[in-house]
Amino acid sequence: MATVLDTRSDAELAARLRDVGTRAAGGRVVFTTSFGLEDQALLHAVVASGLDTEVVTLDTGRLFPETYSLWAETERRYGVRIRPYYPDAEEIGTFVARHGINAFRDAKELRLACCGIRKVEPLRRALAGVSVWLTGLRGGRGSGGAVDPMIRDEERGVWKAAPLHDWEREEVADYCARHDVPVSPLHARGFPSIGCEPCTRAVLPGEPERAGRWWWEDGASRECGLHVGPDGRLVRAGAR
Repeated sequence: MATVLDTRSDAELAARLRDVGTRAAGGRVVFTTSFGLEDQALLHAVVASGLDTEVVTLDTGRLFPETYSLWAETERRYGVRIRPYYPDAEEIGTFVARHGINAFRDAKELRLACCGIRKVEPLRRALAGVSVWLTGLRGGRGSGGAVDPMIRDEERGVWKAAPLHDWEREEVADYCARHDVPVSPLHARGFPSIGCEPCTRAVLPGEPERAGRWWWEDGASRECGLHVGPDGRLVRAGAR
């Protein structure tokens, strides 16, 4: 693994991670990874920069087998332990008993409820007492909207950092290739955005990156709730 960030993009990324450490001011920094391309690139940069960061993931129980394999490979490669946060078993049991194992296909309200149990509530626990939430959010073409490098998430009481906010997907892929970063084999099979297995499909030629997420729903706005505020708007861009 390269330990010297010696190219322009590497130096910029290292500087942004130093800014994250400054913003934390001695408090806790938590990096949430879903093992997508951006998160893998950012984890490599975090390790190379020496930023003191806890690395966590939200294990919904419905992830792709390839995601679990990459999780193990990533821990071996970087010598880190990635802490999982799981949904509450009783809540999942009640939801499935009442609505069915794949109820998220029946109505958007049920899909959002499922995401709430499997993702949003575990994230709340993961961010408890945290100063800065480090994310792999990216605002390039087709990624779902503009992204600010650092904003205040008032609902969760944290600063939300996105060091890759202005990177294009091609730049992230190039970074991963140059540093031999392990990436999901699903990307090569047409999955630019990877979530839960039953809720993600490969994108078709000409489709935007997130077209494969909850593809059966109408409308352009399809989010799980992790990056959405109480007013329903994306917590991606705003005043610093």
